[in-house]
Amino acid sequence: MANDHDIEVLNSLITTTIDSANGFEHSAEHADAGRFRELFQGFAQERRRVVSALQDAVRALGGTPNDDGSLKADLHRRWIDLRDAISGGGDKEIVEEVERGEDYLKAKYEEAMRDPELGQTAREVISMAYTSVRAGHDRASQLKHSLEGASA
Repeated sequence: MANDHDIEVLNSLITTTIDSANGFEHSAEHADAGRFRELFQGFAQERRRVVSALQDAVRALGGTPNDDGSLKADLHRRWIDLRDAISGGGDKEIVEEVERGEDYLKAKYEEAMRDPELGQTAREVISMAYTSVRAGHDRASQLKHSLEGASA
């Protein structure tokens, strides 16, 4: 099928973006401060909106969209739970983990946008989704730096 490559790239981004949404939901559950819970829940909702747009694009290209995150991300969340239980992690650690996840997600989108084989339709959808991903990344980074400044 002519769209196989685009569908594969989009499905990869869907999986990674679901992982991001799940990570934000997980972070919201474990945040101490209400403002972080609300912020992370908002991020999760935005990621779900991005997932929906990517899934619609896969369907429009004649494919079947992914609807699950990755096992790797699930294991990573469990490792964070264990680490936090042992160390008594707090909001600062959660925000650092969020930023690390956002760095990874942003890099995945940037890699996809550099793909020379990507068709125009997929490229446009990825570009629109990237706007949201980049904004989330920038907010997480600002949050991390504000917490670093507050603890200095």
